[in-house]
Amino acid sequence: MKKETIAIDTPFERRDAFGALSMPVYNSVAYEFDNANDMADAFTGRVVAPDYSRTQNPTVTNLERRVMALTGAKAVTALNSGMAAISNTIIALTAAGKNIVTSRHMFGNTYDLLANTLKRFGVEARFCDLTDIRDVEKNVDANTCCIFFEIITNPQMEVADISKLAAVARKNNIPLVADTTTIPFTMFSVHDLGADIEIVSSTKYLSGGATSLGGLIIDYGTFPDFNKRIKGEMLFNFGAYMTPQVAYLQTLGLETLSARYHVQASNALTLAKRLHDTEGIKSVNYVGLDDNPFHELAQKQFGPTAGAMVCIDLESQEACFRMLNNLKLVHRATNLFDSRTLAIHPYSTIYGNFTTDQRAAMDVHDTTIRLSVGLEDAGDIYDDIVQALRKA
Repeated sequence: MKKETIAIDTPFERRDAFGALSMPVYNSVAYEFDNANDMADAFTGRVVAPDYSRTQNPTVTNLERRVMALTGAKAVTALNSGMAAISNTIIALTAAGKNIVTSRHMFGNTYDLLANTLKRFGVEARFCDLTDIRDVEKNVDANTCCIFFEIITNPQMEVADISKLAAVARKNNIPLVADTTTIPFTMFSVHDLGADIEIVSSTKYLSGGATSLGGLIIDYGTFPDFNKRIKGEMLFNFGAYMTPQVAYLQTLGLETLSARYHVQASNALTLAKRLHDTEGIKSVNYVGLDDNPFHELAQKQFGPTAGAMVCIDLESQEACFRMLNNLKLVHRATNLFDSRTLAIHPYSTIYGNFTTDQRAAMDVHDTTIRLSVGLEDAGDIYDDIVQALRKA
Protein backbone atom coordinates (compact mmCIF):
# COMPACT_ATOMS: atom_id res chain seq x y z
CA MET A 1 0.00 0.00 0.00
CA LYS A 2 1.03 3.61 -0.55
CA LYS A 3 2.03 5.64 2.49
CA GLU A 4 -1.11 7.78 2.32
CA THR A 5 -3.12 4.55 2.78
CA ILE A 6 -0.86 3.12 5.49
CA ALA A 7 -1.20 6.32 7.53
CA ILE A 8 -4.96 5.83 7.67
CA ASP A 9 -5.55 2.09 7.50
CA THR A 10 -2.89 0.47 9.69
CA PRO A 11 -4.95 -1.93 11.84
CA PHE A 12 -5.17 -1.66 15.61
CA GLU A 13 -3.00 -3.95 17.71
CA ARG A 14 -6.25 -5.40 19.10
CA ARG A 15 -9.75 -5.04 17.67
CA ASP A 16 -11.75 -2.42 19.52
CA ALA A 17 -14.49 -3.89 21.70
CA PHE A 18 -17.10 -1.75 19.95
CA GLY A 19 -15.59 -1.82 16.48
CA ALA A 20 -14.53 1.85 16.53
CA LEU A 21 -12.74 2.97 13.36
CA SER A 22 -10.88 5.73 15.22
CA MET A 23 -8.67 4.59 18.08
CA PRO A 24 -10.35 5.65 21.35
CA VAL A 25 -8.52 7.83 23.86
CA TYR A 26 -7.64 5.49 26.72
CA ASN A 27 -7.79 7.89 29.66
CA SER A 28 -6.56 5.22 32.03
CA VAL A 29 -3.45 5.03 34.14
CA ALA A 30 -3.61 1.35 35.07
CA TYR A 31 -4.92 -1.87 33.49
CA GLU A 32 -6.47 -4.90 35.15
CA PHE A 33 -5.18 -8.43 34.57
CA ASP A 34 -7.06 -11.71 34.71
CA ASN A 35 -4.47 -13.33 36.96
CA ALA A 36 -1.11 -12.83 38.67
CA ASN A 37 0.81 -14.71 35.96
CA ASP A 38 -0.46 -12.41 33.21
CA MET A 39 0.42 -9.39 35.34
CA ALA A 40 3.95 -10.64 35.93
CA ASP A 41 4.43 -11.36 32.21
CA ALA A 42 3.33 -7.85 31.27
CA PHE A 43 5.49 -6.09 33.84
CA THR A 44 8.61 -8.03 32.88
CA GLY A 45 8.07 -7.70 29.14
CA ARG A 46 7.51 -11.37 28.43
CA VAL A 47 4.26 -10.35 26.71
CA VAL A 48 3.35 -7.06 25.08
CA ALA A 49 0.48 -5.57 27.06
CA PRO A 50 -0.07 -2.22 28.77
CA ASP A 51 0.62 -2.25 32.49
CA TYR A 52 0.95 1.44 33.39
CA SER A 53 0.46 4.49 31.16
CA ARG A 54 3.80 6.06 32.03
CA THR A 55 5.38 3.44 29.78
CA GLN A 56 2.60 2.11 27.53
CA ASN A 57 -0.90 3.18 26.58
CA PRO A 58 -3.10 1.73 23.79
CA THR A 59 -3.77 5.11 22.16
CA VAL A 60 -0.08 5.98 22.12
CA THR A 61 0.86 2.49 20.94
CA ASN A 62 -1.49 2.91 17.98
CA LEU A 63 0.38 6.05 16.88
CA GLU A 64 3.74 4.32 17.35
CA ARG A 65 2.61 1.32 15.28
CA ARG A 66 1.44 3.55 12.43
CA VAL A 67 4.81 5.31 12.34
CA MET A 68 6.54 1.92 12.36
CA ALA A 69 4.42 0.83 9.39
CA LEU A 70 5.26 4.03 7.50
CA THR A 71 9.01 3.97 8.16
CA GLY A 72 9.86 0.27 8.44
CA ALA A 73 11.41 0.95 11.86
CA LYS A 74 11.94 -1.81 14.41
CA ALA A 75 10.60 0.37 17.24
CA VAL A 76 9.02 3.78 17.77
CA THR A 77 8.70 5.61 21.08
CA ALA A 78 6.37 8.60 21.38
CA LEU A 79 7.32 11.25 23.93
CA ASN A 80 5.84 14.54 25.09
CA SER A 81 7.99 16.92 23.01
CA GLY A 82 10.67 17.01 20.36
CA MET A 83 13.23 18.03 22.97
CA ALA A 84 12.18 15.03 25.08
CA ALA A 85 12.87 12.80 22.09
CA ILE A 86 16.30 14.37 21.58
CA SER A 87 17.33 14.35 25.24
CA ASN A 88 16.14 10.79 25.90
CA THR A 89 17.95 9.57 22.79
CA ILE A 90 21.21 11.28 23.67
CA ILE A 91 21.11 10.22 27.33
CA ALA A 92 20.41 6.63 26.28
CA LEU A 93 23.51 6.67 24.06
CA THR A 94 26.01 8.56 26.16
CA ALA A 95 27.77 8.43 29.54
CA ALA A 96 30.38 10.39 31.48
CA GLY A 97 33.61 10.55 29.49
CA LYS A 98 31.88 10.12 26.14
CA ASN A 99 31.59 12.69 23.36
CA ILE A 100 29.02 13.57 20.69
CA VAL A 101 30.15 14.73 17.26
CA THR A 102 27.78 17.33 15.91
CA SER A 103 27.46 20.80 14.34
CA ARG A 104 27.00 24.31 15.71
CA HIS A 105 24.24 24.65 13.12
CA MET A 106 21.16 23.46 14.96
CA PHE A 107 18.11 24.54 16.92
CA GLY A 108 19.04 26.66 19.94
CA ASN A 109 17.70 24.37 22.68
CA THR A 110 19.39 21.35 21.12
CA TYR A 111 22.66 23.24 21.09
CA ASP A 112 22.18 24.24 24.73
CA LEU A 113 21.47 20.63 25.71
CA LEU A 114 24.62 19.33 24.05
CA ALA A 115 26.95 22.21 24.89
CA ASN A 116 25.86 23.05 28.42
CA THR A 117 23.46 20.63 30.12
CA LEU A 118 25.34 17.46 29.22
CA LYS A 119 28.67 19.10 29.98
CA ARG A 120 27.73 19.12 33.67
CA PHE A 121 27.51 15.31 33.51
CA GLY A 122 30.90 14.84 31.86
CA VAL A 123 29.75 14.55 28.24
CA GLU A 124 31.61 16.55 25.61
CA ALA A 125 30.00 18.04 22.51
CA ARG A 126 32.47 18.22 19.61
CA PHE A 127 31.27 20.83 17.15
CA CYS A 128 32.57 20.50 13.63
CA ASP A 129 31.64 21.17 10.01
CA LEU A 130 29.43 18.24 9.05
CA THR A 131 29.70 19.24 5.39
CA ASP A 132 33.47 18.55 5.60
CA ILE A 133 33.82 14.81 6.10
CA ARG A 134 37.51 15.15 7.01
CA ASP A 135 36.56 17.41 9.90
CA VAL A 136 34.03 14.81 11.05
CA GLU A 137 36.58 12.00 10.86
CA LYS A 138 39.09 14.10 12.81
CA ASN A 139 36.65 14.58 15.68
CA VAL A 140 35.46 10.97 16.03
CA ASP A 141 37.47 8.82 18.44
CA ALA A 142 37.10 5.77 20.69
CA ASN A 143 34.90 7.71 23.13
CA THR A 144 32.45 9.04 20.54
CA CYS A 145 28.96 7.69 21.27
CA CYS A 146 27.16 9.03 18.17
CA ILE A 147 27.09 11.53 15.34
CA PHE A 148 24.06 13.83 15.65
CA PHE A 149 22.72 16.20 12.99
CA GLU A 150 19.66 17.98 11.59
CA ILE A 151 18.88 17.08 7.97
CA ILE A 152 18.17 20.75 7.14
CA THR A 153 19.53 22.90 9.93
CA ASN A 154 17.28 25.41 11.67
CA PRO A 155 17.64 28.27 10.76
CA GLN A 156 20.90 28.07 8.77
CA MET A 157 19.39 25.68 6.18
CA GLU A 158 22.58 23.65 5.84
CA VAL A 159 22.42 20.13 4.37
CA ALA A 160 25.06 17.50 5.08
CA ASP A 161 25.70 14.43 2.93
CA ILE A 162 24.03 11.70 4.99
CA SER A 163 25.68 8.79 3.20
CA LYS A 164 29.12 10.22 3.95
CA LEU A 165 28.26 10.72 7.61
CA ALA A 166 26.90 7.16 7.69
CA ALA A 167 30.18 5.81 6.31
CA VAL A 168 32.11 7.44 9.16
CA ALA A 169 29.60 6.11 11.70
CA ARG A 170 29.81 2.56 10.30
CA LYS A 171 33.61 2.65 10.28
CA ASN A 172 33.60 3.54 13.98
CA ASN A 173 30.61 1.35 14.95
CA ILE A 174 28.60 4.25 16.34
CA PRO A 175 25.01 5.26 15.56
CA LEU A 176 24.15 8.07 13.19
CA VAL A 177 21.28 10.06 14.74
CA ALA A 178 19.21 12.29 12.44
CA ASP A 179 16.70 14.96 13.43
CA THR A 180 14.39 14.85 10.39
CA THR A 181 11.75 17.31 11.59
CA THR A 182 12.11 19.60 8.54
CA ILE A 183 11.00 16.95 5.98
CA PRO A 184 8.30 14.40 6.91
CA PHE A 185 9.38 10.76 7.14
CA THR A 186 6.61 9.94 4.65
CA MET A 187 8.57 11.74 1.91
CA PHE A 188 11.91 9.91 2.12
CA SER A 189 13.75 7.28 4.12
CA VAL A 190 16.63 8.56 6.21
CA HIS A 191 17.43 4.94 7.10
CA ASP A 192 18.02 4.12 3.44
CA LEU A 193 20.55 6.95 3.44
CA GLY A 194 22.34 5.41 6.42
CA ALA A 195 20.83 6.81 9.62
CA ASP A 196 20.29 4.42 12.52
CA ILE A 197 18.02 6.53 14.73
CA GLU A 198 15.57 9.17 13.60
CA ILE A 199 14.19 11.92 15.82
CA VAL A 200 11.08 13.90 14.92
CA SER A 201 9.35 16.78 16.65
CA SER A 202 5.81 15.60 16.00
CA THR A 203 4.66 19.00 17.27
CA LYS A 204 5.42 20.22 13.76
CA TYR A 205 3.92 18.72 10.57
CA LEU A 206 2.45 15.66 12.22
CA SER A 207 0.32 17.34 14.88
CA GLY A 208 -2.02 18.69 12.24
CA GLY A 209 -1.98 22.42 12.78
CA ALA A 210 -0.12 22.88 16.07
CA THR A 211 -2.69 20.99 18.11
CA SER A 212 -0.22 19.39 20.53
CA LEU A 213 3.37 18.88 21.64
CA GLY A 214 5.10 15.60 20.88
CA GLY A 215 8.26 13.85 19.80
CA LEU A 216 9.16 10.51 18.22
CA ILE A 217 12.21 8.29 18.53
CA ILE A 218 12.29 6.06 15.45
CA ASP A 219 14.75 3.21 15.91
CA TYR A 220 15.84 1.12 12.92
CA GLY A 221 17.32 -1.63 15.07
CA THR A 222 20.97 -1.50 14.03
CA PHE A 223 22.00 -0.99 17.66
CA PRO A 224 19.66 -3.34 19.62
CA ASP A 225 20.82 -2.17 23.05
CA PHE A 226 19.52 1.31 22.28
CA ASN A 227 15.84 0.30 22.20
CA LYS A 228 16.30 -1.82 25.32
CA ARG A 229 17.56 1.25 27.12
CA ILE A 230 14.79 3.50 25.78
CA LYS A 231 11.97 1.09 26.62
CA GLY A 232 13.44 -0.41 29.77
CA GLU A 233 15.16 2.59 31.35
CA MET A 234 14.34 5.98 29.84
CA LEU A 235 10.55 5.55 29.85
CA PHE A 236 10.55 4.25 33.41
CA ASN A 237 13.04 6.67 34.91
CA PHE A 238 12.40 9.95 33.08
CA GLY A 239 8.63 9.79 32.65
CA ALA A 240 8.42 11.61 29.31
CA TYR A 241 5.95 9.29 27.56
CA MET A 242 3.32 10.88 25.34
CA THR A 243 -0.18 11.27 26.77
CA PRO A 244 -3.13 9.48 25.12
CA GLN A 245 -4.89 12.77 24.38
CA VAL A 246 -1.90 13.99 22.39
CA ALA A 247 -1.49 10.64 20.64
CA TYR A 248 -5.10 10.81 19.49
CA LEU A 249 -4.63 14.31 18.03
CA GLN A 250 -1.37 13.39 16.35
CA THR A 251 -2.82 10.22 14.87
CA LEU A 252 -5.50 12.37 13.24
CA GLY A 253 -2.73 14.68 12.03
CA LEU A 254 -0.81 11.74 10.59
CA GLU A 255 -3.82 10.79 8.50
CA THR A 256 -3.81 14.17 6.71
CA LEU A 257 -0.04 14.75 6.78
CA SER A 258 0.62 14.00 3.11
CA ALA A 259 -2.14 16.27 1.83
CA ARG A 260 -1.14 19.17 4.09
CA TYR A 261 2.59 18.82 3.50
CA HIS A 262 2.33 18.99 -0.27
CA VAL A 263 0.38 22.24 -0.08
CA GLN A 264 2.83 23.75 2.42
CA ALA A 265 5.90 22.69 0.42
CA SER A 266 4.36 24.05 -2.78
CA ASN A 267 3.50 27.32 -1.06
CA ALA A 268 7.03 27.58 0.33
CA LEU A 269 8.63 27.12 -3.08
CA THR A 270 6.26 29.62 -4.70
CA LEU A 271 6.91 32.13 -1.94
CA ALA A 272 10.69 31.66 -2.02
CA LYS A 273 10.79 32.22 -5.78
CA ARG A 274 8.73 35.42 -5.55
CA LEU A 275 10.63 36.78 -2.55
CA HIS A 276 13.92 36.11 -4.33
CA ASP A 277 13.31 39.14 -6.57
CA THR A 278 11.43 41.33 -4.11
CA GLU A 279 12.72 44.78 -3.28
CA GLY A 280 13.90 45.11 0.31
CA ILE A 281 14.98 41.47 0.66
CA LYS A 282 18.74 40.95 0.49
CA SER A 283 18.62 37.16 0.15
CA VAL A 284 16.34 34.13 0.39
CA ASN A 285 17.57 30.88 1.90
CA TYR A 286 15.55 27.85 0.78
CA VAL A 287 17.03 24.58 -0.44
CA GLY A 288 14.22 24.27 -2.99
CA LEU A 289 15.67 27.14 -5.04
CA ASP A 290 17.89 26.15 -7.95
CA ASP A 291 20.65 28.56 -6.94
CA ASN A 292 20.84 27.34 -3.34
CA PRO A 293 24.23 25.68 -2.66
CA PHE A 294 22.52 22.66 -1.09
CA HIS A 295 19.77 22.30 -3.72
CA GLU A 296 21.22 19.37 -5.64
CA LEU A 297 22.12 17.38 -2.51
CA ALA A 298 18.74 18.08 -0.91
CA GLN A 299 16.91 16.89 -4.03
CA LYS A 300 19.03 13.73 -4.11
CA GLN A 301 18.40 12.93 -0.44
CA PHE A 302 14.86 14.15 0.22
CA GLY A 303 13.18 14.13 -3.17
CA PRO A 304 11.51 16.96 -5.08
CA THR A 305 10.07 18.84 -2.09
CA ALA A 306 12.13 21.02 0.24
CA GLY A 307 9.93 21.55 3.27
CA ALA A 308 8.05 24.62 4.48
CA MET A 309 10.79 26.65 6.22
CA VAL A 310 12.06 29.70 4.33
CA CYS A 311 14.55 32.22 5.69
CA ILE A 312 14.95 35.76 4.37
CA ASP A 313 17.57 38.37 5.18
CA LEU A 314 16.91 42.10 5.35
CA GLU A 315 19.36 44.97 5.74
CA SER A 316 19.33 45.11 9.56
CA GLN A 317 17.68 43.90 12.75
CA GLU A 318 15.71 47.12 12.83
CA ALA A 319 14.34 46.38 9.37
CA CYS A 320 13.37 42.89 10.52
CA PHE A 321 11.49 44.26 13.52
CA ARG A 322 9.69 46.85 11.40
CA MET A 323 8.59 44.20 8.92
CA LEU A 324 7.43 41.84 11.66
CA ASN A 325 5.46 44.61 13.33
CA ASN A 326 3.67 45.44 10.07
CA LEU A 327 2.48 41.92 9.26
CA LYS A 328 -1.29 41.51 9.14
CA LEU A 329 -1.90 37.94 7.92
CA VAL A 330 1.35 36.22 8.88
CA HIS A 331 1.54 35.53 12.62
CA ARG A 332 4.42 36.63 14.84
CA ALA A 333 4.95 33.32 16.63
CA THR A 334 7.41 30.52 17.18
CA ASN A 335 6.90 26.91 16.01
CA LEU A 336 7.30 25.36 12.58
CA PHE A 337 4.86 23.84 10.09
CA ASP A 338 1.64 25.07 11.63
CA SER A 339 -1.32 25.35 9.26
CA ARG A 340 -0.84 29.11 9.62
CA THR A 341 2.16 31.00 8.29
CA LEU A 342 4.45 32.14 11.11
CA ALA A 343 7.37 34.56 11.27
CA ILE A 344 10.08 34.97 13.89
CA HIS A 345 13.41 36.76 14.34
CA PRO A 346 15.57 33.86 15.64
CA TYR A 347 18.52 36.03 16.72
CA SER A 348 16.53 37.94 19.33
CA THR A 349 14.17 35.13 20.42
CA ILE A 350 15.24 31.49 20.09
CA TYR A 351 18.90 32.52 20.38
CA GLY A 352 18.26 35.65 22.44
CA ASN A 353 20.02 34.36 25.56
CA PHE A 354 23.20 33.34 23.74
CA THR A 355 26.17 35.71 23.61
CA THR A 356 27.02 37.64 20.47
CA ASP A 357 30.07 35.42 19.93
CA GLN A 358 28.01 32.25 20.34
CA ARG A 359 25.44 33.43 17.83
CA ALA A 360 28.20 34.32 15.40
CA ALA A 361 29.74 30.86 15.80
CA MET A 362 26.35 29.30 15.04
CA ASP A 363 25.85 31.56 12.00
CA VAL A 364 22.68 33.02 13.45
CA HIS A 365 22.38 36.55 12.09
CA ASP A 366 20.41 39.54 13.31
CA THR A 367 19.23 40.20 9.75
CA THR A 368 17.34 36.90 9.38
CA ILE A 369 13.61 36.26 9.58
CA ARG A 370 12.45 32.64 9.63
CA LEU A 371 9.15 31.90 7.91
CA SER A 372 7.13 28.76 8.50
CA VAL A 373 4.84 28.60 5.48
CA GLY A 374 1.28 27.46 6.07
CA LEU A 375 -1.78 26.43 4.11
CA GLU A 376 -3.07 29.87 3.18
CA ASP A 377 -3.04 31.00 -0.44
CA ALA A 378 0.59 31.62 -1.44
CA GLY A 379 -0.35 34.92 -3.08
CA ASP A 380 -1.98 36.19 0.08
CA ILE A 381 1.13 35.31 2.10
CA TYR A 382 3.35 37.09 -0.40
CA ASP A 383 1.16 40.18 -0.50
CA ASP A 384 1.25 40.48 3.29
CA ILE A 385 5.06 40.27 3.37
CA VAL A 386 5.37 42.84 0.59
CA GLN A 387 3.07 45.35 2.31
CA ALA A 388 4.98 44.82 5.56
CA LEU A 389 8.27 45.51 3.77
CA ARG A 390 6.94 48.67 2.14
CA LYS A 391 5.74 50.06 5.46
CA ALA A 392 9.07 49.18 7.03
